[in-house]
Amino acid sequence: MEINLNYKDLSDEDLVKAIVSSNDTLLFEVLYDRYDKIVYNKCIGFSKNVNEAEDLTQDIFLKLFVKLSTFKEKSKFSTWLYAFTYNHCVNYVNRSTAKKIDQRSMDAETLEDNYYNLEEEESIHKLKVEKLKKALELISPEEKMILLLKYQDYLSVKELVDVFDIGESAVKMRLKRAKEKLINEYNKNENYG
Repeated sequence: MEINLNYKDLSDEDLVKAIVSSNDTLLFEVLYDRYDKIVYNKCIGFSKNVNEAEDLTQDIFLKLFVKLSTFKEKSKFSTWLYAFTYNHCVNYVNRSTAKKIDQRSMDAETLEDNYYNLEEEESIHKLKVEKLKKALELISPEEKMILLLKYQDYLSVKELVDVFDIGESAVKMRLKRAKEKLINEYNKNENYG
């Protein structure tokens, strides 16, 4: 069956409304095609295993189809999807404690490519990529998630407020603590890099 070309031109938010109202899996394919590579890349950053990342990506989209009606447009759909993806990956990492350290590393090159967009914290700008990668492995998945949402996905504090459904001061405090822990882990062991 051919997907109506008009649906491919819809914004993410309008497409979500159409999917929720019709429960149409063909419409969901349009949304899937827009985001499958992005979700996969985030999953590979957590799992470091192609098969696991593919499984995580499929799990996320299956859950997403069921949970799509919970999207309330408090933020952009892409922001909501990133948070949904990170939460799923964090839960996966927490369930897989035997492999925890190995599965928490991220694509350091992506973070390095995005350094020029960081607006604050000179100390984070100066971190060597390999040393940073090791330090990211040693902080909690929750801390890693908020840092990645802020510095890799460029979410503003306001968008993080919407994603986490907490106050602005709470977001700022979590960011501050996560950055402090990352920098502490980075500086703790000179054998990293």
